[in-house]
Amino acid sequence: MSCYPVRGLPLLPGNTFRDPTKSNFHRSQTFFYKNGIAVPVVPKVGIGGEPIHVNQLSLSDVDELANKKPTLTYGQAKQAPPADFVPGHVAFDKKVLKFDGYFKETVHESPYEYYRVRPIILYYYLEDDSISIHEPEVDNSGLTQGKLINRQRLPKNDQGDCWHWKDLNVAMEVVAYGKRYRLTSCDKFTCDFMVSHGIIPNCPEMIPPDPYIESRKRNPAREHVTPSDFDKLKQFLTYDRKVLRFYAYWNDTDNMFGECRRYIIHYYLADGTVEIRDVYERNDGRDPFPMMVGRRRYPKTLKDEAANFPTISMEVADQEVKEWYGPRDFIVGQPVTLLGREFFIYDCDEFTKNYFYQNIRGVELHPVDVIKKPAPPEKKWVPPYNGFGSVEDSLGNCLSLIPKPPKKDVLKMLEMDKIILRYEAKMESRNPDDWNRRFILSFHVATDEISIFEPPLRNSGRIGGRILSKIRIPKPGSNVEKPEFYTAKDLAICSIVEVLGCRFIITDADEYVYKYLQANAAEFPSEVLNSFQQKAQERKAQMVQESLETQQKEMDQKARCVSFGDPVLAPAEISREDCVMIPSECRQFLDPIPSKAQSQEDIQTHQCKRDICPPLNQGDTRPPKIQGGICPQQIQADIRTPQHRADIYMPQNQGDACLPQNQGDIHTPQYQTNIRTPQNQGDIRTPQYQTDIRIPQNQGDICTPQYQTDIHTPQCVPTGLQDQSTFQNYNC
Repeated sequence: MSCYPVRGLPLLPGNTFRDPTKSNFHRSQTFFYKNGIAVPVVPKVGIGGEPIHVNQLSLSDVDELANKKPTLTYGQAKQAPPADFVPGHVAFDKKVLKFDGYFKETVHESPYEYYRVRPIILYYYLEDDSISIHEPEVDNSGLTQGKLINRQRLPKNDQGDCWHWKDLNVAMEVVAYGKRYRLTSCDKFTCDFMVSHGIIPNCPEMIPPDPYIESRKRNPAREHVTPSDFDKLKQFLTYDRKVLRFYAYWNDTDNMFGECRRYIIHYYLADGTVEIRDVYERNDGRDPFPMMVGRRRYPKTLKDEAANFPTISMEVADQEVKEWYGPRDFIVGQPVTLLGREFFIYDCDEFTKNYFYQNIRGVELHPVDVIKKPAPPEKKWVPPYNGFGSVEDSLGNCLSLIPKPPKKDVLKMLEMDKIILRYEAKMESRNPDDWNRRFILSFHVATDEISIFEPPLRNSGRIGGRILSKIRIPKPGSNVEKPEFYTAKDLAICSIVEVLGCRFIITDADEYVYKYLQANAAEFPSEVLNSFQQKAQERKAQMVQESLETQQKEMDQKARCVSFGDPVLAPAEISREDCVMIPSECRQFLDPIPSKAQSQEDIQTHQCKRDICPPLNQGDTRPPKIQGGICPQQIQADIRTPQHRADIYMPQNQGDACLPQNQGDIHTPQYQTNIRTPQNQGDIRTPQYQTDIRIPQNQGDICTPQYQTDIHTPQCVPTGLQDQSTFQNYNC
């Protein structure tokens, strides 16, 4: 209970009285907090709510009065006493500088944003120069927000300096613990405090927007869709077991190993589900699975949030789908995309056509012809022939990994087996050494192969033998992929056969070729038959001419023997013992002992000369059909000639024919036509050349030519050759 003095009475005990109307005797509050800072308030009423009649001064008025120096009218002014010391923590108590700013945080785990912009508030406490950084909290942000850095003195550099309020300003960066904080603005108290201390704040900045938040703001907000009042039970009861069937195909030929496959799409009207079935054909090489995709609903359009928001499941919820596939999306002649594949619908069944006609107006379903003609097979490129093996073998390596042997005409091989056509040929060459070479060209009819053989020729410098084994020879200028080979129809007289760069001219053929052509004349062209007929006529004419010449020579020899009438020139009978004693050089000039079976007029040639076959009859002389050393069958009155006609040395007289021991030791004369008749019967000299025969002066003098190799004949031959003593005294 408080007592108050009465106005006009002294303030002494007994002069105070209590006011019974007063019931509130508390003291007014002089301190309160504003924005977390304690602010003093000057009381305006006293205890119990009584007004205060004294002057109320503010802190600034009190400070002004304390520092005011009164002046006197008279005399020197006295200096006011110094003010009391006030410490900094008292002077700057509850005084805080506030700055707004932001920092950027790098995001590594999200594909939709690279960094985030996070706003902050920086508080600077003047009483102890400490700093704290806070981030405003945002609901459902998923980030750790609030106090980022507790109140402390933040280091400024490595020298140990700390951040001071004089180092802070707007539009600058503050680095603390590896993060850069950008200060964008400050409050009014901070601005006035900095101005009062001579620091002018910079122009404030705007905090940049966050890219991810801006992208979400651009998207429209979620809309609430009122559930449909469609009765699903009624739909099920109405369209149960009613299915729309569409025929489609998927063309994947643009990709490697892709193909065009056919499918059947079923749309169930009862619940709007779709299934896709494969269409399998016979021997297509695929396992017959019942269906490609099972029965399910396919979303046609998704909401924007569902399309952009990352999900951890493959299924799509009903709330994320804006529209599902319906019957109007399956139109014949138009494509439809399901599960990333584009199916082209080309036809449907009759029930589907009736359903569209009754329920969906304006849509006509006309089937589309999608049957394409098979593309022509791609032509395989065959590499050029490399020259190894035959063309068929090389082609087999290109057609398959494991080459198969080329097919052969077995029937032709069985029918034409061992049928070989032999032709005589010469080489067409610029080298003069090849002009006299002769070859035997054999054509095997069963396999159309050609082999070439060169007969060995003595003292020619060439070994001879087989030149080319059996091989099919292509014609010059023929295509490598489909070469044309030589056949029996291409081999005619004077025709040219080109074999591996060499050209051979066919000059003749054996007797079997003539018979084969006559038997199969229908299979050969007329040019080939005419060439062989012309060659046969030439051979007959040559045989007749040679027969006439031979008969004329025999008649001339008989006439000389009769005209001379000298028994010494008649051939004498010499025994085998006498022949052994005769030198080999002179033995060629003597006649062998005639056989008893032959008549006196038969001419017996020496058997050591292998190219001359003796005639069976004296008057039958026929030249050989083939001049190349091929002896025909022995016929009565048939004479075999040597390989070269120039190798035959004919005696002038019937009884004076001397044969050489060795065939290669006698040089063939260059000319054969000019033979001179000796004047005397017993004097015969062998000329140096066959065209020049000298007439012997003496009857028993026979001289051989000088050019013959290592053969010395006697200069004088005694007339009495019948006597054995004559042979013993004979010296060569």
